[in-house]
Amino acid sequence: MSKKYAYKNITISGLPGSGSTTLLKLLKAHNEFKFAGWTGFNGGEFMRAYAKEKGLFKEKGNLHHSAMHYEDDFDREVDMGMREKLRNEEHWILESWLSGFMAQQIPGTLKILIECSDKAVKVDRVVNRDGVTPDEAIENMHNRYVENLTKWARMYKNEWHEWVVKPGTLTAEDPIDFWRPELYDVVIDTYSHNQQETLQTVLDAIKKK
Repeated sequence: MSKKYAYKNITISGLPGSGSTTLLKLLKAHNEFKFAGWTGFNGGEFMRAYAKEKGLFKEKGNLHHSAMHYEDDFDREVDMGMREKLRNEEHWILESWLSGFMAQQIPGTLKILIECSDKAVKVDRVVNRDGVTPDEAIENMHNRYVENLTKWARMYKNEWHEWVVKPGTLTAEDPIDFWRPELYDVVIDTYSHNQQETLQTVLDAIKKK
């Protein structure tokens, strides 16, 4: 691990409209990482490009789709591939819904959860990003959340027990929720923190004191 950094890798997780992708872009462009060999990976864009290439879904406007469009084996291959990178490599910034969960119990990974406590702001961000109406954005955000959580809770039930319950992070009575703050090292609300403040929080966390 670098003498300069307290962590060798970073994960960024957040639900639609939270600002997680924006944070990834800020980190990739920042000199702290740009000239130090760090590589950024956006899981959502990777999966979206794959779906387009394979014709797995019919696009409606620019709205992002749920994980239901993929076979379990493909989903697991991508997710576990991220976990292997975090375990065996360094200087990765992995941004996806599940990257923080995939980093559980892997030393040297700074796990960041990006939230936005104002629903209207989240919806507005999706509207501006995807060029859809507020109603379309709300429906898409809700459906993706429900479908993804349902699928992943089924797929990763055993991993949840091994990585979260067994080490004592949460109890067996706690429902599976991949975006519980207890799973993360840093939690940032992008409603109360602007882009520069969010970026600075991460820069402060990654550097050795």
